[in-house]
Amino acid sequence: MVLQRDDHRGQTVLEFSPDDVGYLRSAGGVAALAEAAGFALTEATRVADVAELRGRFGQRAPALVETVLLRRRATAKLTELPETAQWLFTDEALQQASAAPVARHRARRLVAAASGAAVHDVTCSIGTELAVLSELTDRILGSDLDPVRLAMARHNLPGTAVLRADALAPVSRGTVVLADPGRRSGGRRRFDPADYQPALDRLFEVYSDRDFAVKAAPGIDFDKIEMLGFRGEIEIVSWRASVREACLWSPGLAGPGVRRRATILDRDEQITDADPDDCEVRPAGRWIVDPDGAVVRAGLVRHYGARHGLWQLDPDIAYLSGDELPDGVRGFEVLETLAYSEKRLRQALTAHDCGALEILVRGVRDVQADPDGLRRRLRLRGSVPLSVVITRIGTGPAARAIAFVCRPSR
Repeated sequence: MVLQRDDHRGQTVLEFSPDDVGYLRSAGGVAALAEAAGFALTEATRVADVAELRGRFGQRAPALVETVLLRRRATAKLTELPETAQWLFTDEALQQASAAPVARHRARRLVAAASGAAVHDVTCSIGTELAVLSELTDRILGSDLDPVRLAMARHNLPGTAVLRADALAPVSRGTVVLADPGRRSGGRRRFDPADYQPALDRLFEVYSDRDFAVKAAPGIDFDKIEMLGFRGEIEIVSWRASVREACLWSPGLAGPGVRRRATILDRDEQITDADPDDCEVRPAGRWIVDPDGAVVRAGLVRHYGARHGLWQLDPDIAYLSGDELPDGVRGFEVLETLAYSEKRLRQALTAHDCGALEILVRGVRDVQADPDGLRRRLRLRGSVPLSVVITRIGTGPAARAIAFVCRPSR
């Protein structure tokens, strides 16, 4: 039987039973899935399509529909992995699964650091991490407590060793451990590391004698992690200009002297806190650069600026500036600088014949709270697409809001 619940998106999500998975893996289930995949199942056709599928497959229809829809959602995340078009998923497992390039980056680093040791994914879920690891090594093992996800992993990765086990009760020895604690419940995210399943402090304790890598949310509180006794490296990874996740590397797997790392997969670039951070604070030059979100989240703005010959506009604000734009980096060419007010900004943008406007803001609370509202109030009618960077310069009584009217590099 498939149980229904409402997730945080206000949508109905179906929860699979072991019986559902058994059916979907059977010859009859595979044939039924192929037939269900031929239905559009869009908002416009969903009611009629589901009604027809219920007529053909009875109580099995919800599991078929959910699987077809999850497979379609998985395409963007996992298309680079072989055979995933025929995988089985749960909604929460798919939400938490890493995009293939992110998982592949971690797998390469993990296998290289393991130096021939087997890698044990102690929260293997539906098998995404195991699939990527299997591209690099056959010394892998997966385990999970959830019987439904475990059955799906066996379907998704035939021939890979997976077993039912509690991540906090080790069943392997001498392995390098990978863990991806549950960060969702009922479709809602858990933000406190103590609420992860299993909790991070327990994972750190149980595997204190092993090398390990633990996936975490990118917004995880660094101070809380240190309070839990973690002394390794925190890596923040971005892909397609979006911060995707954090990974906690035990001291034995961390880079020498590294506590924080920003990895920008789009540029194949990594910045660490062991890099030089001699970054000046100066007025804006020709270009303003908004560093990649992984750099900002990892607290490595100065290190990034030092590498690329840039400087900060303010020591507490993440925007950088320079007279040369680093290769491959999107920047904003400064056309005009003004003390910020809506009236002054409207006049300046009108003078530049601005139409479409991109707004970047840091340190100016009222604008940061509602940039779309500001865009509407400006009532721009021009033809030139521009960007405006609004930020605070200075602190205390000397603080002032500045607007830079810019032409984006792309």
